[in-house]
Formats: sequence, structure tokens, C-alpha cells
Amino acid sequence: MDPTVAANSKSAPQGRHAGFAKDRTSSTIAVQFGRQAMNPIERIYRIDQLINQRGIVSFDTLMRELEVSRATLKRDLAWLRDRLNAPMVYDRERGGYRYGAQQAGPQYALPGLWFNEREVLALLTMHRMLQDLDQGGLLGAHIGPLAERLDALLSASNATAADIRRRVRIMNALSRPVSPQCFEVVGQALLERKRLSVMYFTRSRNSRSLRELSPQRLVHYRNAWYLDAWCHRSDALRVFALDAIDHVSALPVAAHDVDLEIVERELGEGYGIYRGGNLHWAVLQFTPEAARWVRSEIWHPRQQGRTLPDEGYELRVPYSNPAELEMDILRHGEAVSVLGPQTLRDRIARRLQQAALQYERNAQTPGLAETNRSEN
Repeated sequence: MDPTVAANSKSAPQGRHAGFAKDRTSSTIAVQFGRQAMNPIERIYRIDQLINQRGIVSFDTLMRELEVSRATLKRDLAWLRDRLNAPMVYDRERGGYRYGAQQAGPQYALPGLWFNEREVLALLTMHRMLQDLDQGGLLGAHIGPLAERLDALLSASNATAADIRRRVRIMNALSRPVSPQCFEVVGQALLERKRLSVMYFTRSRNSRSLRELSPQRLVHYRNAWYLDAWCHRSDALRVFALDAIDHVSALPVAAHDVDLEIVERELGEGYGIYRGGNLHWAVLQFTPEAARWVRSEIWHPRQQGRTLPDEGYELRVPYSNPAELEMDILRHGEAVSVLGPQTLRDRIARRLQQAALQYERNAQTPGLAETNRSEN
């Protein structure tokens, strides 16, 4: 016998969303299993998915998969059948629910959950980041439920979440990990608006210094975490790489707040993570071969570009501190020329000359020369 037949129709709530009445028992069951209860829409999609995947599903299996009470499942099944016109029948011989032939009248179809390429990438990236987070970190207690929700969203497409993850690969190259303890202290101070005491390693000067910081915002950029903060030693806004923090502790002192519009204006206008200060415009000219790739790249939101008569490409980008821009220019080697400003052109020329000298010195080193000959 269909278990839904035993439901007391007189006590069922009326109206368009009658099948979606809140059921405290189902929430209690989910909490006992340490998971966040599915909302009604998620349950409907899950029931539909299970029947389509398995052909026939018993009432007890549905209860176990959805972690809901008998009363809640009865209402969900009735809602699917009566409100959405699902051709669902109870097969007594096989002891479960299946889809039969569609009857006359309104056709059954759940609203499709289609994702564009950005949404799929965002979901997959979030799932990847959740997996990479240390379980004992700031979000450790919430990773499991969030990952389950992402799996449910991804599985709403024609493929399962596992299939999607196997066929889409996200590679986090050149990442600089941050310890969970550091991230937790910085994140908590940021939210509670407290100051931080930080021992910071400045790589460019190869030196360490003790800083007192008022955190303003966290920034994730090129697989690394940065903190925009008010530095009380410099009495100015500065950018700090979290992976360069040797030690951090929260101070029982209120943070110095800076309006985020000011933070964005002072730190968000330049090129890359090295931002702030007076802006200059770099003018770069790429060869026709390199232009095939570069014209599709976004170096900066305010960049300007044009195709040259010889099919080369001219790119203009704003910058303040040239450090990161220089690295991006140098990775193109002989395929790019800096047309201006002259100071940036001279810096790139000098670095290329130094690189050439380094190769010449290596070629004259007996050990390296012997290695090169053996490889050839």
C-alpha cells in the first residue's frame, strides 16, 4: 500500500505551498546527523533525481536519503504528484515509487537548474577551496554542510557532482599557503574590528619588523592572500602578504577604521597587488605572434588596447609600483617592447641585460658547461 494514502488530509495545510509546511521533526533528524536540513525545494529535486537515477525507490529509502520524518515525506510526494503533476506511481510488487506514463493535462517538468560557465567555475572553485581548507581552521565546522550543499547544486544538472569534478580540473599554480592559525586570527580580528600585532617579513629588504595593524579587508589574488591594513608604524594604508607573517596575535584595542571607499581609492587603482600612490601608464607593444594571446588577456580593468597595422598589439595599463608589472612584462621576453614611460623602459632593459649576463657567466662555469654538453 502507498504510504502516502495514510496521510491525514484534513490536517494538511492549504494553499499553493501546502506541501512545504515547516516540519520540526525533519529538522531535528537532520541536526542529529550533524547536517543542515534540506529546504523543501531541495527535497523535491532530490526525490526527482533519485527516482530518475534508480528507476524505483522505496519510501524508507527516501526517508533515509532526505533525513525527514514520514509526515514530511508524505507531503513532499503529494506535492510532487498533485501540484507539479509528476507521473509518480507506487509499484506494490516492487515496493517503491517510479515514474509512469504522463497523463493528459499539464505536463510535468521541474524548473531547470542551468549554470553558465562562470557559475559552474564558481561552484567548482568553492568546492575545491573547501576541500583544501584545513578542517581545524576558521571554517572547519562549516565545511561539511557547505560541501554537501555544493554537491546538491552541482548534481542538479544532468551529471553528478563527482562526474563534473572528474571532468573539470582546477589547478592552483604557484600558491603560497597560509597557516590556519594565522588566517583564523587575522579573520577574527577583521570581523571584530580589533588590532593585530604582527612580525612581518619584508622580502624585498630581507628584513623582519614588528608592526601594529588595523585590518581593513582581506584580498585573494593570484592564489595568495593579502591584508589591506592601516599600519600604525607607517601611519598609512599598506598591503601585507599573509604568507609573510611569521607571528600574529590579536590586541584588545579597537581597530582604526578607514572608509572602504578610501581603501579602494588608495589601494585599488594601481596594477596588481602593488597598488596605491601616483598612477603612471605603461605602453607595451607586442609582436604579432604574442598578440594572438595578449589581446584576449585582462591585465587591468582599465586597460586600453589596439591592434597595430602589422597585427601586433599595443596595450596600455595603469600602475604605481612597477614590481608586479615588470614580472608580467619579462615573462614575454623578446615578444614585447616597453614604449613608455622611459623609467619603466630603462628598468626592463637593465633587467634583461642582467639576465643575459647571468647566462653568459653560467656558460663560462666549467660544471654548467659540462652539464650542457652532456644534455646535448
